[in-house]
Amino acid sequence: MAIPADLAMSMPLANARLSATAASAPDSVRQAAQEFEAVFMNTMLSQMFAGLETDGPFGGGQGEEMFRSLLIEEYGSNIAAAGGIGIADDITRELLSLQEVSNDVPQ
Repeated sequence: MAIPADLAMSMPLANARLSATAASAPDSVRQAAQEFEAVFMNTMLSQMFAGLETDGPFGGGQGEEMFRSLLIEEYGSNIAAAGGIGIADDITRELLSLQEVSNDVPQ
């Protein structure tokens, strides 16, 4: 089966786009891994804060119920941005090694 001429002419352009995407892949992989760690930390912190009593003169109420999840989300994001617990590093390393293996497979 022959490749149509217009498709064959566009293939170098597509390969150039893929190369440009591959060059930025480590940054995007790191960003995705850090976002995953932030979500993981958010889930973990949510469970930790679920057992806390907030009654008192300056605690509790509807305001705290509303904003607690936002506060926990920011805690998770800040912990992940500061290095977290190492999940992002492991995920980044694993995803990049999987990409290298998939690029080495002949097509």
